[in-house]
Amino acid sequence: MPRAMKPAPIESYVDAAAAALDLRLRSDHRPGVLRYFALAAEFAAVVDAVPLDMHDESAVHFVPVVPTEPQE
Repeated sequence: MPRAMKPAPIESYVDAAAAALDLRLRSDHRPGVLRYFALAAEFAAVVDAVPLDMHDESAVHFVPVVPTEPQE
């Protein structure tokens, strides 16, 4: 299981990023922003845990597909 960020570094990062962007974060928005950033950090940890070899390359572009209805 990938290691996720702890709450204190997340709060510090969000505060620093908001200050760097001169973004005023409303107190009623702060819990949601922290929750979302923690979720994004968990996703990043999962992606970061995937081993890559020297021959692996990034995708050139993403092509979405239309979802299909499940077949019964």
